[in-house]
Amino acid sequence: MGILNYTVEHHDYRDRVRKFMEQEIRPNSVQWEKDHIVPKEAWRKMGAAGFLCTWVDKAYGGPGLDFLYSVITAEEMTRTGQTGLVAMLHSDIVVPYIDSFGSDEIKNKYLPGCVSGDCITAVAMTEPGAGSDVASIEMTAEDDGDGIVLNGSKTFISNGINCDMVIVAAKDPEETNKHAAVSLYIVDDGTPGFTRGRHLEKMGMHSQDTAELFFSNCRIPKGNILGEKGQGFMMLMQKLQQERLISAVAAVAAMEILLEQCIDWAKTTEVDGKPLSKKQAIKFTLAEMATETKMNRALLDDAINGHIAGEDVIAQTMMTKYASSEAANLMADRALDLYGEYGMIEELDAVRAFRDLRITTIFAGTTEIMKTIIAQSMGL
Repeated sequence: MGILNYTVEHHDYRDRVRKFMEQEIRPNSVQWEKDHIVPKEAWRKMGAAGFLCTWVDKAYGGPGLDFLYSVITAEEMTRTGQTGLVAMLHSDIVVPYIDSFGSDEIKNKYLPGCVSGDCITAVAMTEPGAGSDVASIEMTAEDDGDGIVLNGSKTFISNGINCDMVIVAAKDPEETNKHAAVSLYIVDDGTPGFTRGRHLEKMGMHSQDTAELFFSNCRIPKGNILGEKGQGFMMLMQKLQQERLISAVAAVAAMEILLEQCIDWAKTTEVDGKPLSKKQAIKFTLAEMATETKMNRALLDDAINGHIAGEDVIAQTMMTKYASSEAANLMADRALDLYGEYGMIEELDAVRAFRDLRITTIFAGTTEIMKTIIAQSMGL
């Protein structure tokens, strides 16, 4: 038994999500991988079915559900074999900035569309010369009368092509304290001076539209600042716990799915007239994979419970993000060994997982950053 307190309603929701994924998402996953993008209509279908931003309050068009619904959606999304319709990025990483720091006007303007899928979101922090160290960004935001003028570039932005709105981190060039210089701004698609660069080709996550974004004298109203000026760095740090936790949810789900697939393959594939599962080397490999998966699931679920309870589980979240992403990469590699020559076939889920999981040790904070924070929590 798991340690998460799932109710009948949670289980019913999982059944509905899985059925939707099997009917609407899974059949399109291979084509979306080839197209390197997901049609916006698929996002609207997700919204219409009630699977986007499930936590958003009913006052803004959401169902007002708890965090476990986000966990379920992320886990079931992982089963689809595609990463383009990355609902957890939109629902549980980007949109919470709007809910937590947006004015009433901003919430009323954006949250209903985020729930329906009519407003696809992105967050733009990474720059060509600034990744994990957000305080080192170079993009500027300067006051100009009743507006703000943005100049600079961002890269590796997920949903960069499809996004209808992007939350942008930029600095006040007059502020000498690099942390206090950072603020967050909302930029709508179509704003003059906001353009998209390359749709980046990646080794994995092919269906995800990752892009460069450029801002050249991009003028936005002062009402588009998110929260208070100079608080951008603190807001980003505040939301990173959930971002890293959701990343771990997807990594552990990927491990569980890979394990299921490998067990099924071993039981149904014969060598010398016997199933692979009867060979001791295969048994031991699967036993090791199952143990690693269980350990990561236990660490993750405990962190989820703490997060739901509002506890300080920063260090534990770093542990589960680091451990699960590294373990998932290793498991994907071992899975391909089990499949033998079939592990080279493009349609195989394990092949896509091998490519897609590689980035998980990098995004939302690298393994090295996670270890640094864990060590700091130990007084080291």
